[in-house]
Amino acid sequence: MKNNSFLFSAKGICTAAFLSLNTIVYAQKPADISTISEKTLNTILEKNRAYYTQGKVADYIPELGKIEAKAIAFSVVDKNGKVFNTGDVSKKFTMQSISKIISLMVAVNEKGEAHIFNKMGYFGSDKPFNHFSNLETTGKPLNPMMNAGAILTTSLISGDGEKPFLKILDMVRYITKNQTIEYNKSVYESEKATGHRNRGMFYIMKNSGLISGNEDQLDNYFKQCSIELTAEDLAKIGYFFANQCVRFDGDATYKNADIAKLVESQMLTAGMYEFSGEYSRTVGLPSKSGVGGGITVSVPGKIGIGVFSPSLDQHGNSLAGYHMILDLAKQYGLSIF
Repeated sequence: MKNNSFLFSAKGICTAAFLSLNTIVYAQKPADISTISEKTLNTILEKNRAYYTQGKVADYIPELGKIEAKAIAFSVVDKNGKVFNTGDVSKKFTMQSISKIISLMVAVNEKGEAHIFNKMGYFGSDKPFNHFSNLETTGKPLNPMMNAGAILTTSLISGDGEKPFLKILDMVRYITKNQTIEYNKSVYESEKATGHRNRGMFYIMKNSGLISGNEDQLDNYFKQCSIELTAEDLAKIGYFFANQCVRFDGDATYKNADIAKLVESQMLTAGMYEFSGEYSRTVGLPSKSGVGGGITVSVPGKIGIGVFSPSLDQHGNSLAGYHMILDLAKQYGLSIF
């Protein structure tokens, strides 16, 4: 009788443990991505709004320091191309380093991947975005996401004067289906006037034979960084690369799975600078940040995400933006890992 009682108790404990485990697993099951709504985004935005107080607006480019630190926006383009927005969705800001994924696409489309990456690496980095890295030793930039590599990438786009920049601008307008996008001339002039570190990189690469032109090529880089858009535009860019370079409305003019994989892999490896490794662990999505406060995110084969909050962490990434993306990725199980 005692044995039967013991077996009954043990069985009861095991059953309870099994049910409890199932409850935990069920509770942690990600939400269906098709249920994303503006209400969802607004809840996440409000939860993370206050993070701006813990960061700092970029002011090493004087014009960037004038933006309102409290501004915040959150956008998603779902699998069907539908746009969801919340926050300061009409607020414009400059692309800065996010433009690097567009210039990379344009350059590779023109010259081919082998030609571009013969002059630079695919490497990640533990150094900030404006670090000289190995320019003085091997002469080659680590990757096209750091400033040196991006300056080189833009210099490799065909055309005299500002033609390379106009190709980048036209591609941004195409991807977002927004012909009103322009560059901010005040930010451009501010970047040009204070961009001595970038100028140094330009001339080291010119000295090593990677760049053969003049400072017009560097001006094109400053201009592309000054392209002004919204969080919704960033979500559309994220969607574009997530879906093999097909636009959110289904336009497949530039469809190219290989270029999409190349750009997304660079975003994952180096898109968040020296924070990229930790970001890959926590968020696990190809993303590209800019010191203007924007981040564009590609969820491969699915959606595009765009966030904006100009208060930055020590790595130059949007603080509130990162936490909004992290919460969305956790809630819907978006990580590629």
